[in-house]
Amino acid sequence: MRLHNLKPRPGAKHRTKRLGQGESSGHGKTAGRGGKGQTARSGSSIRIGFEGGQMPLIRRIPKRGFNNTRFTTRYISVNVSDLNQFDDGAKVDETALRAIGLANGPGAGIKILGNGELSKKLTVSASAFSASAKAKIEARGGTVEIASRQAAKPAKA
Repeated sequence: MRLHNLKPRPGAKHRTKRLGQGESSGHGKTAGRGGKGQTARSGSSIRIGFEGGQMPLIRRIPKRGFNNTRFTTRYISVNVSDLNQFDDGAKVDETALRAIGLANGPGAGIKILGNGELSKKLTVSASAFSASAKAKIEARGGTVEIASRQAAKPAKA
């Protein structure tokens, strides 16, 4: 079997609907566009939620309440079990975690979570720790340091 021999499975491909090919085709005259009007014209596209100039539903409904998700602190989470990749007695901080690929992407800092077991004595520096993670690190004789969080960058004037 070669690439030029490949074909889709029978029934996987459908014939394209041939529009405007005369009345007897079933798709003649208006070619599936209905009657006259804005949508029957070529190049017509109406944005989602547009109601022909009438006040749209999304703007008619009263807005209530407050949503705090825009202002939450988003941490990159790392489990305690993932810290076993480091050597015994190593200092683990954000740069070390990013270097080996445990913490990727944007975030206000790193939070160490207590999932799994730790088998090494480490000095861990992070923005936040769960109570179980802190207990597991200290139980192995390691130390926990809370690093300062990165301040949000102000918008350009």
